[in-house]
Amino acid sequence: MAKAEVNKGNLVVIGGSSGSLQVIIYILGRLPNDYPIPVLLIIHRAYSIDSMLLDLLVLKSNIKVCEVEEKEKIVPSCVYLAPADYHVLIEKDETFTLDYSEKLNFSRPSIDVSFISAAEAYGKNLTGILLSGANEDGAEGLKEIKEQGGHTIIQHPDEAVVNYMPLQASYKSEIDEVLDSEGIARYLISLIPA
Repeated sequence: MAKAEVNKGNLVVIGGSSGSLQVIIYILGRLPNDYPIPVLLIIHRAYSIDSMLLDLLVLKSNIKVCEVEEKEKIVPSCVYLAPADYHVLIEKDETFTLDYSEKLNFSRPSIDVSFISAAEAYGKNLTGILLSGANEDGAEGLKEIKEQGGHTIIQHPDEAVVNYMPLQASYKSEIDEVLDSEGIARYLISLIPA
């Protein structure tokens, strides 16, 4: 795989729902501890398992993992987890805003909300990845990422535990790459500057 172009201010956003946790754990376990590009995870989950999920990701990741905080500055070498029951918006000054507005696609956090705001803030310096899930959340967001010049990836539907979410994204816009878990991890590693 050719070395991907990386620019100052890059961001990776990963969205997932039913069946995505194992893929996320796999990917985080393969990234080096000095992985330079910040990663935002938007995972549909119940509020009651909020702290357990963060603890699990901290345990399984080589990179620092923390939950998004209001007005927090996005920095390299950090994986940010969207908090349960809040939408996460990315501002043009590379900070986060938490929002408690109505659910979108029955979800809060909504993948679409984060993907669309990230696309507006980062443009071509954004990679959007949509994993397994049972609703359409993320499809519009990936479309916006593509329209703003970012790079779009979906988990291969044959690998996804629930392939509805990546399939919906592929119906709504042209996707740059359809990859399995190993391919997604390899792509993210290819973003590391030489």
